[in-house]
Amino acid sequence: MQARELMSTHIVVVSPETPVLAVAELLAARGVSAAPVVDADGVPLGIVTEGDLIRRLADQPPGPMHWFLQLFGGTRPLASRYAKAHGAVARDVMTPRLVTVTEDATSEQIAQLMEKHGIRRVLVLSDGKLAGLVSRADLLRALLRAPATIADRDDRAILRAVGGAMREQPWVDTLWVSPDVKDGVVTLYGYARSDDMRRALVVLARDIPGVTEVRDRMDPMPLVLRATF
Repeated sequence: MQARELMSTHIVVVSPETPVLAVAELLAARGVSAAPVVDADGVPLGIVTEGDLIRRLADQPPGPMHWFLQLFGGTRPLASRYAKAHGAVARDVMTPRLVTVTEDATSEQIAQLMEKHGIRRVLVLSDGKLAGLVSRADLLRALLRAPATIADRDDRAILRAVGGAMREQPWVDTLWVSPDVKDGVVTLYGYARSDDMRRALVVLARDIPGVTEVRDRMDPMPLVLRATF
């Protein structure tokens, strides 16, 4: 499939001068994790992600080795971090290095770019202007919509999608939870740290396209494993 078939076109965008607080409120209200920054002509200038905004909370004053690190690393990274942590508008905090594709890019090419750059989304351009956005979730949906000749192929695709969705959630103990898929039925094995996690994992798996049923076969997490968290 090509980017034009995969991309989301109803995306949240902001101008370079949008206040950072307004960007944060917009992301929270729309339930999205990033917003492209575009100029008046629709040309993308950068992107503001949740990570960019979290830097404002995580920024710490320079430590006692600050002067020593400057001798070898220079001041440019520190200056960039300061701008992101204290900037007032989207232009200050955005990530300007964009990974983009054209509308005829294939799903395989997009997946390779995401893997190479360690990113979760790419912007799709048409004549240099923003046309849409392809996320990891869009790629997973495309994978599950692809025609399959045997049921086992569908099960493998669903299993990959479940595993990918689990890895994206910080509350999932991927080391101790093992999903399995047979004829569209997802069975969760392993250990659940809490009833809340158990219920959330069932909901997560149920939301994957192609899943017909979710069975919880997890056991309570032993105390000896709880001690490792």
